[in-house]
Amino acid sequence: MTIDQTAKNTPVDPVDLTAQLVRCASVTPEEGGALVLLQGLLEAAGFHCTRTDRNGIANLYARWGAKGHSLSFGFNGHTDVVPLGDVAAWSCDPFGAEIRDGWLMGRGACDMKSGVAAFVAAAIDFVKDTPPEGAVVIAITGDEEGDGVDGTAAILDWMDAQSERMSICLVGEPTCPNTFGEMIKIGRRGSMTAYFTATGVQGHAAYPHRAKNPVPALARLVDRLASAELDVGTDHFDPSTLAVTTFDVGNPANNVIPAQAKATVNIRFNDTHSSQSLIAWLNAQAGAVAAETGIDIQMSAKVSGESFVTPPGALSDLVAEAVEAETGVVPVLSTSGGTSDARYVRAHCPVVEFGLVGQSMHQVDERVEVSQIHALKAVYHRTLAAYFAQPT
Repeated sequence: MTIDQTAKNTPVDPVDLTAQLVRCASVTPEEGGALVLLQGLLEAAGFHCTRTDRNGIANLYARWGAKGHSLSFGFNGHTDVVPLGDVAAWSCDPFGAEIRDGWLMGRGACDMKSGVAAFVAAAIDFVKDTPPEGAVVIAITGDEEGDGVDGTAAILDWMDAQSERMSICLVGEPTCPNTFGEMIKIGRRGSMTAYFTATGVQGHAAYPHRAKNPVPALARLVDRLASAELDVGTDHFDPSTLAVTTFDVGNPANNVIPAQAKATVNIRFNDTHSSQSLIAWLNAQAGAVAAETGIDIQMSAKVSGESFVTPPGALSDLVAEAVEAETGVVPVLSTSGGTSDARYVRAHCPVVEFGLVGQSMHQVDERVEVSQIHALKAVYHRTLAAYFAQPT
């Protein structure tokens, strides 16, 4: 597929577009040519495009139709990908986009260049064949797999400054665990990481009374945190979880009591909590153990996102009906999994997520079933048609 074919009214092939995107080596924060490719394709189809880059991160905003229209359907996704890992373990060129036995292979094939290709193809064909009374917006970042602060967040900041709007948004992340069509994400758990440093006094292991050992104190705190029941879940969320991810002393000597020990925990939390309420709880637990043991315990925290939910209703119904019509599968509404850029979009407009089966994302030999890419384009196209067919 080329830009010339779009000009000749040829439907956009989402598989071919996925392959072109996979061949762009866009490992975060490298743009790799992916957004340049998409901008050319969208501009040829009549979209007004703006690069909303920030701090060296490449982002693309594209709009077909009137600015600020009350009916403005948005798609969001990313073209950046995670590193390859052990290249020797791949059975194919990670950026070759080889099609093998009905599967398109390559880094980003699943997460989420196929999703981007499907919604770009659907949007172009839709506005060409049935120009809507309203606007179609496409927001694509090169910083979803990184920290994200200069990705979709930057696009939304630019949109606010320019009075650009999306009435609703569909994020094209992989959402289905096993079968295409089985799951729509209507929210996400919050995510935060807490870093603890326990400091005592170094000493000889034969004379523990002359030292203050921080290891048992930190172990006591970690056990307390890991054993705690944070909640029992809510209407739309499973129970929150806390995982101990590191416990580090860095002591090479077996006869030395170390002066310091460190531990890290990651919490995925539901709408029972906010990050601030959890930070307060963690500090209280650390303070209690410090008082019991006489060991100084300091904590810092990094918040990746708060929990959120888009209540079931018009938007989830719109997408679910399109999924069922194209696949025969009735999708469940879920808030499972990790974080996504929907955590930024939710402050701008109602947002849900629907995409492919995500079993191979971030893996060696990442791949996507070719037939699913076509099916995903059909779901997105049907969703657009149903949205703009609604009475205003």
